[in-house]
Amino acid sequence: QVQLVESGGGSVQPGGSLRLSCAASGSISRVESTGWYRETPGNQRDLVATIDSRGTTNYADSVKGRFTISRDNAKNTVYLQMNSLKPDDTAVYYCNMKGSYNPWRSFDSWGQGTQVNVSS
Repeated sequence: QVQLVESGGGSVQPGGSLRLSCAASGSISRVESTGWYRETPGNQRDLVATIDSRGTTNYADSVKGRFTISRDNAKNTVYLQMNSLKPDDTAVYYCNMKGSYNPWRSFDSWGQGTQVNVSS
């Protein structure tokens, strides 16, 4: 199985920045798509940003120009740089990875979630 471990959440004032990381462990052969999602109480988990194996990115309109997703293929790690944070960005952030492991089994794994709080 492939496990994802997230880090980098915390509390920040509006206008501040945070960088989230998500590292995958296991006998990973290939990571296809990776993404970040966020969830607030009583609401569904929404897409924040994705990046595929070619580096093509996609962002939710609400974060375009403020957030940047990137990946380090050698480390099987995906990052989310969040700048100009707003109170509406407060949520639990989850990373997701899809690919193959050991060597041709497919996986679709989620991180444990990391809390981001934006308030003054």
